[in-house]
Amino acid sequence: MNANEEETKGAESMKKADAGVAMYLLAAIIFFIIPIPSFLLDIMLAINISLALVILMNALFVQEVLDMSFFPTLLLFTTIFRISLNVSSTRLILNTGDPGNVVKTFGQFVGGNDLIIGAIIFVVMVLIQFIVINKGSERVSEVTARFTLDAMPGKQMAIDADLNTGLIDEKQARQRREKIQQESSFFGAMDGATKYVKGDATVGIVVTLINLVGGIAMGMLRQNMELMDALDQYGILTIGDGLVSQIPSLLISLATGILVTKASKEADFGDTLVKQLFGIPKVLYIVGTVMCFLGIVTPLDWRMFLPLGICFLITGRSVDNHLEVEAIEEEVDAAEEEAEEIRRPENVVSLLQVDPIELEFGYGIIPLADVNQGGDLLDRVVMIRRQIALELGTVVPIIRLRDNIQLNPNQYIIKIKGVQITEGEILFDHYMAMNPGFVEEEISGIPTFEPSFHLPALWITENQRERAESLGYTVVDPPSIIATHLTEVIRSHIDELLSRQDVQSLIDNIRENHPTLVDELVPKLLGVGEIQKVLQNLLHEGISIRDLLTIFETLADHAATSRDTDVLTEYARQSLKRAISSKYFPANETTSVVTLDPNVEQEIMSSVKQTEQGAYLTLDPEKTKAIMDALEQEIKKLEELGKNPIIITSPIVRMYFKKLTEDYFKDLIVVSYNEVESNIELQSVGMVSLS
Repeated sequence: MNANEEETKGAESMKKADAGVAMYLLAAIIFFIIPIPSFLLDIMLAINISLALVILMNALFVQEVLDMSFFPTLLLFTTIFRISLNVSSTRLILNTGDPGNVVKTFGQFVGGNDLIIGAIIFVVMVLIQFIVINKGSERVSEVTARFTLDAMPGKQMAIDADLNTGLIDEKQARQRREKIQQESSFFGAMDGATKYVKGDATVGIVVTLINLVGGIAMGMLRQNMELMDALDQYGILTIGDGLVSQIPSLLISLATGILVTKASKEADFGDTLVKQLFGIPKVLYIVGTVMCFLGIVTPLDWRMFLPLGICFLITGRSVDNHLEVEAIEEEVDAAEEEAEEIRRPENVVSLLQVDPIELEFGYGIIPLADVNQGGDLLDRVVMIRRQIALELGTVVPIIRLRDNIQLNPNQYIIKIKGVQITEGEILFDHYMAMNPGFVEEEISGIPTFEPSFHLPALWITENQRERAESLGYTVVDPPSIIATHLTEVIRSHIDELLSRQDVQSLIDNIRENHPTLVDELVPKLLGVGEIQKVLQNLLHEGISIRDLLTIFETLADHAATSRDTDVLTEYARQSLKRAISSKYFPANETTSVVTLDPNVEQEIMSSVKQTEQGAYLTLDPEKTKAIMDALEQEIKKLEELGKNPIIITSPIVRMYFKKLTEDYFKDLIVVSYNEVESNIELQSVGMVSLS
């Protein structure tokens, strides 16, 4: 059978199931309106009892409550069907006095063919359902629904933590989130659905009383029966009708209670229950001894208590032997697994995988990453990914957190694509205090350097923290130090972390709302790799790609004339000039900058060589050194003023000058005139020239 035939067969099966459910509900509605013969009522009552048993057994043996996620709806269906049968049987009792074999049998056999006995059994069953089972189920459903809803944020954070540590992937995280939503919806629905069972029990009492009074009235007024004769005949039938409806109701009510109190999720209910009751030999020994003692010492019948006590003792010994055998088997299995692991050839494929970002730390830092010990480093990692996504418009790959016993206890290292980029060291239970530059009074502490920006700092104790903050020091805790360091490393390497698959995801996201733009651009004008290079160029200089629509519009406008990714990057930067201006040039404030001498620009442009692979500089080394020396002097002027090193160039020179200087001045900001908004006020404090 091929796949199409299987799909067709599955669809036909689903249609039959839908038709069956529809007929079940339609029958309930019809029974309210149209009288049915007694033989059909017998069939329907038998079906009702069998369905109640099916529901009870499913609730008993199902492994997870969500495997019966439609139970609240099922509860409504069975309740309305049972009430419709109640109405039909009432109509037959009052109209013909012959409601069929099932009702009569329940009244005569189950009810003892006695009005008083039957009435007592009926009342006892209603009380059991109404007060014991349903009351408890209602309360458990209410509390479970409340607790499930309250626990949702914590469960969501746990999923994010597992995702960031690499324990689960995105698909598993999505499945867990969906399961949490389903659990919340299920228990919320169960909280309301238990009211159906409660109302059903109440209706059963009312209908029984109506049947009794109506039957006596019909017997005396229509059939000229004596009061006792009418009471006896219609009373037995009424009790039978009540029992035949209350027994399925009791079974479904019991199924409701089992489902909402079910705790076993991964094991068979019966096995788990037996193991929990009879799994401890000591308990069985004590119970057996007590039963034997009661049978021998007290006047209780020893023929019952003594054999029962001996059975408990024998069972306890059997369980004890079984546990000893299991312990030996576990030791043997563990030894075999260790031996098999030694003999097993190394899985080289798993060693070839390289994590994009790794944070490894010594055992002394483990408490900061352990949620059970109050650590919040995992939460901070989640916030880092969100922060960079908002700031730069790109998704940060999963950050793997691992402990490494080879490191010093308080040491941590950060790796990008398996290669160590930087490291740091913290003092646990200490705080790092940094002088922002205006604090004159010194405090005692252990000298160190802030790992992210290599600024001088001090390690201080908890007792010194309040005083340091009052003096004006910037005080941060160890998790904040690690998180800041990790953020800066990711921010400086985010361009190389942007993969083709990430770019494809961004393209697909834009395609949802702007299909025409994407269809025009990819792959007709540019491939995914070329778009990736443009986005990497922007991220390399800290330019956000969050406004992807503007970037794609610009690429679509200019890709027809040039496929040079460096040139296209410059066009994209110019289209993002509002964002660039707001990033580097504060509004309503004059920004000090350095300009580039036109002669230097001409010198650079004359050294540009164009090839099929792109353009590159062939500037003379002596001229390069002279330009860098002049640039260094001008940068010092800005640093003395406490300003960021920003240099303004002409648009055509900007990208070449940035490439020329990035190996010498990593933090230098190079902006072209076309990337500055017209309302920005700039003040030149110097010019880079060769004279």
